[in-house]
Amino acid sequence: MTKFSELNLNPKVLKAVEEAGYDTPTPIQEGAIPPALEGRDVLGIAQTGTGKTASFTLPMITLLARGRARARMPRSLVLCPTRELAAQVAENFDIYAKYVKLTKALLIGGVSFKEQDLLIDKGVDVLIATPGRLLDHFERGKLLLTGVQVMVVDEADRMLDMGFIPDIERIFSLTPFTRQTLFFSATMAPEIERITNTFLSGPARIEVARQASASETIEQGVVMFKASRRDREGTEKRELLRKLIDNEGDKCSNAIVFCNRKTDVDIVAKSLKKYGYDAAPIHGDLDQSQRTKTLDGFREGSLRFLIASDVAARGLDVPAVSHVFNFDVPSHAEDYVHRIGRTGRAGRDGKALMICSPKDEKNFDAIERLLQKDIPRVDNPLGESAPAASDSAQDASSEPDKNSKPRRSRGGRGRTKPTDKAPEPKSDVVAAEAAPEAPAPAPAPAKMPDAPQEAAQDEKAPQQDTSRNNNNRNRRNDRGGRDNNVVGMGDHMPSFIAKSFDERRAG
Repeated sequence: MTKFSELNLNPKVLKAVEEAGYDTPTPIQEGAIPPALEGRDVLGIAQTGTGKTASFTLPMITLLARGRARARMPRSLVLCPTRELAAQVAENFDIYAKYVKLTKALLIGGVSFKEQDLLIDKGVDVLIATPGRLLDHFERGKLLLTGVQVMVVDEADRMLDMGFIPDIERIFSLTPFTRQTLFFSATMAPEIERITNTFLSGPARIEVARQASASETIEQGVVMFKASRRDREGTEKRELLRKLIDNEGDKCSNAIVFCNRKTDVDIVAKSLKKYGYDAAPIHGDLDQSQRTKTLDGFREGSLRFLIASDVAARGLDVPAVSHVFNFDVPSHAEDYVHRIGRTGRAGRDGKALMICSPKDEKNFDAIERLLQKDIPRVDNPLGESAPAASDSAQDASSEPDKNSKPRRSRGGRGRTKPTDKAPEPKSDVVAAEAAPEAPAPAPAPAKMPDAPQEAAQDEKAPQQDTSRNNNNRNRRNDRGGRDNNVVGMGDHMPSFIAKSFDERRAG
């Protein structure tokens, strides 16, 4: 078995590696470090959690141990898709370069430009950056890439998913043609092949595992979930997640819960906290300081549940994650491999459980095709959430139309039950209301002994309103003085409401 001491690394680098507790390289490290030390381009493909970061940091430190950086001209460049992964790579450099006098700078969003400019002005040997922030510094005239000797693209396929490929191509054009290029990724999509064919020269291809394969130390399972009602899917799904966590008991020391959308990340985190679970969200819309604080708490063990979007799925190294819960089935099959790769790292055992609803079955089938095996089904701990087909049909047929709301009387008599046939009229008055409108009656005499005030008002009213007022007066007489135009008040209408507008105006 190969040892790190046999890989021709700098003795100071070897000392740091031994102090970190490693003496045997992983397969990707054993295959990538020798050609990288020879100055060759490297294309490394390995499943997540196999130590790809050390595969390029160790040879880079050895190669850069001699020489000195100049102001604004870094000697090496590492591109990462997310802030968290870039920060993790920087931590690895700090560990392995502790006995080598190398300087580094971390260029990520959410951090002051001024602080980053000060580091660049002094000159750095290793520049670790996300593509967007790197180009921001370049366009502001604060950075030159003509001195780059070694360039690394980490998680290249994630760069593709996040739309960074145009930025990557532009950055490549800003670096010297004679640079050494190292590509590392868990999967190798056809688009990435085009990039490697364009910018890598005769690379050493190291593929230590079948593309997009999951670690054998991870126990996988899926719960096929169907909500009882569409409007209760989110609530029942969160209840199922809590039950899955409870069923794991003490074996679930900590876990990452993955959601597809940032809004769901916040909702699930709030729900878990409401029910007494120690949980916190992390996604791209949060401030960098808050994201860093949350990750540090999860690594240190003060936070038990990390609710995350796919920003946390790639490359984050938290060695002792016992469980991964996929609250949503990922839209891309490759993302499933990266998500569950957060557990079972460095030979440890891990467990990954996923909730699959009917709308996710297409994506779930794609995952099983990618893995080339079936994911074991797990019984729903809540039982069958959905009613039988006949019950569902009965509920659907008996459910009233949402757009036609039953009327409620003012007296609180309850709702009118919808029926196929019209209800029988309760009185002659109601029947008169239901009947077609009769033609307007002839005008009444100007003076009526039983309603002198109304007659006087009619004389004062404008001429064009005469027929309307007569109609109103006749309807009031038919109902004992109540105005037939007042509709929807039920059988117990207060008398003051029954007074017509004309009567109030006359008073």
